[in-house]
Amino acid sequence: MTCTIKVLLAEDQSMVREALAALLGLEADIEVVAQVARGDQVLAAVGAHDVDVALLDIEMPGCTGIEAAARVHREFPQVKLVVLTTFGRPGYLRSAMEAGADAFLVKDAPAAQLAEAIRRVLAGERVIDPTLAAAALAEGANPLTEREREVLRAAADGATNAELAGALHLSQGTVRNYLSTAIQKLAVRNRAEAVRTAREKGWL
Repeated sequence: MTCTIKVLLAEDQSMVREALAALLGLEADIEVVAQVARGDQVLAAVGAHDVDVALLDIEMPGCTGIEAAARVHREFPQVKLVVLTTFGRPGYLRSAMEAGADAFLVKDAPAAQLAEAIRRVLAGERVIDPTLAAAALAEGANPLTEREREVLRAAADGATNAELAGALHLSQGTVRNYLSTAIQKLAVRNRAEAVRTAREKGWL
């Protein structure tokens, strides 16, 4: 008798989440045992439902799917992690793999392909959408340091240097230096363009 694979779905758009759950529910060996709409609900749901595989959308309130993947990987290393994205941003692939993801797929992949990926990661394989993999290789590594990414993320809401310095416990001069370096590395004119470019590439 085949064991049923217990799956958690984390997706903030209810229509997409319910459609995925319905399609996966048609597979004889897969059961969606939990659904959440926020990234910060993932860890508790995984623990409460004895999940085998977690399917995580990247863009969610609370925290991103990649951040949620890293938390699950730390607390429940036996759980397999499948990160789903609608964004063809190559930097996300690298971030997802660093967070412990076992698979990285586009969300609009056929349900049969998604079900097969669930089975393959449970068997110990790593599954990566070939188009996303090729884009990641072509794009190259993220040029930004973790500190530069932190400052750019904080600057995304339009905070002043003084506000950034206070929030990040840095001097205003240090904040200016990080922003200036990030702007130079990304070959853009200002911080707004730096934030936009880094987000487009999946580097934030």
